[in-house]
Amino acid sequence: MKIVILNGAKVNYDGIIDYSVLAEEEDQLVVFDTCEDHGYREISEGAEVIISKELPISREDIMGLPDTVKLICEAGTGYNNIDLDACRERGIGVCNVPSYSSERVAHTAVMMMLMLASTMQTQISMLAKGDHTNFDKCLSVPHVELNGKTLGVIGAGNIGRQTIAVGRALGMNVLVYNRTKKEDSEGVHFTTMEEVFRNSDFISLHCPLNEQTRHLVNKDTLALMKPTAFIINTARGPLINEEDLIEALKTRKIAGAGLDVQEVEPLSASSPLFALDNVIVTPHMGWKGLETRQRLVSILKEGIDGYRRGEKVNRVD
Repeated sequence: MKIVILNGAKVNYDGIIDYSVLAEEEDQLVVFDTCEDHGYREISEGAEVIISKELPISREDIMGLPDTVKLICEAGTGYNNIDLDACRERGIGVCNVPSYSSERVAHTAVMMMLMLASTMQTQISMLAKGDHTNFDKCLSVPHVELNGKTLGVIGAGNIGRQTIAVGRALGMNVLVYNRTKKEDSEGVHFTTMEEVFRNSDFISLHCPLNEQTRHLVNKDTLALMKPTAFIINTARGPLINEEDLIEALKTRKIAGAGLDVQEVEPLSASSPLFALDNVIVTPHMGWKGLETRQRLVSILKEGIDGYRRGEKVNRVD
């Protein structure tokens, strides 16, 4: 069974991830670092399984795949980049990698909250310029605690629940909006999206990207937020209307933002987000830890092994 990885360098960017465990024989696995110079059909010729990481695979792409392709593996949790309807028409299965990065992404969200609460990005910038004001004079930047603050969580899936758990451990009160309402627990209250935006000190996004959630954060929802509140996005960039967010940040309608994902990735070098002092931007690093990527490959193998046995493991089609 031939397996082709379309853009292996996305996960194995440092060359230390071992993909060989995915194939039973060495010559069954073909890894392309990138497919930018090739068409999907060309590099998938003869493959039964293809693996992608966040590549847009449209209906046209799927209809053009070789007849040999029977399974597409998305090397991540989100699969909004793949046209599932077209896969069903072609009889191609799709599996993803659930829960491989839940703790790491949740920790990234909490890290951003801690940094924003202590204005760490400004302090680091001051030191880079040789400004030691915070050391030899009074602390000249805002510095607040997370304990006692209200954490708003949009989406209570695996990552959302991990974020809630860490927030509670830090002494935060939690408001949650979830498509399916769940039972309240100590310090955690499930409520409306409007109440989350109105009453939270930090809002962390953990919902999938689809037509209902695209630009969920926009000028109207931002207007509901406290001027002292921060928004955190470690999920998908297009959950936020970036133009509306930049305007809210420039005019201090909200206090700041932590963005591990952006509406278009990679973020343009000319983006105002790089220059704003109330923003932390990182390069979609939540899933990129070594252990996280090793776990990703292990769960990918589970999906492929299930397919070999005729079982549907981690299937989303």
